[in-house]
Amino acid sequence: MRIRYKKWARPELEASPFYIDNPEEWKGKWKTFFKNPEQPLHLELGCGKGNFISQIASENLNINYIAIDLVDAMLGLAKRNIENTYKEKQLEISNVVITRFDIARILLIMDEKDVVDRIYINFCNPWPRGKHHKKRLTHPRQLESYKQFLAKNGEIYFKTDDDDLFETTLNYFERSGIKVVSKTYDLHQQRIVEKNYETEHEKMFSEQGIKIKALIGVKE
Repeated sequence: MRIRYKKWARPELEASPFYIDNPEEWKGKWKTFFKNPEQPLHLELGCGKGNFISQIASENLNINYIAIDLVDAMLGLAKRNIENTYKEKQLEISNVVITRFDIARILLIMDEKDVVDRIYINFCNPWPRGKHHKKRLTHPRQLESYKQFLAKNGEIYFKTDDDDLFETTLNYFERSGIKVVSKTYDLHQQRIVEKNYETEHEKMFSEQGIKIKALIGVKE
């Protein structure tokens, strides 16, 4: 999603206690950032405006969350969404952190000591041209990186509106040894999760009548 430059985003992020500007320095010790480091750790890759992470983190205080994006403007909006959601619920922001980084290089900021129990990939860029497929966040090259810090029996939750990306991702998971335990071609009619937290893309596509595809994969 393209978004206009927001001059307030960088100063607000730098002043935020739950934003990290130097994620490389936290490699191998992410859990120590949180108030309750013993809690499970979940990771959202490409958090966008933060609708998803603000909802799920504020309703699951027993889980710690890291949300990553590459664009300051997106992260600025995510920060505000998180703040507003927690304020409405009169909650302390203690179980979520946002950071700016290129997900393609994620092994520069995470390793096996970080032990992530679940990864969320929501409506990532489908990169439809064949020569760009390696840039997909579900490409085997990326999945092999995630496996370095994903716990045994750790999960990957994936949602998309794109038919080709979904079918190809099923193949990517099989090639990478990640077992697909649930899938649906119409998430809003066939739920595969106890509660579905919508992203801004999901709401938009659903309103256009586009069916949401989703799957859950497990690292065995």
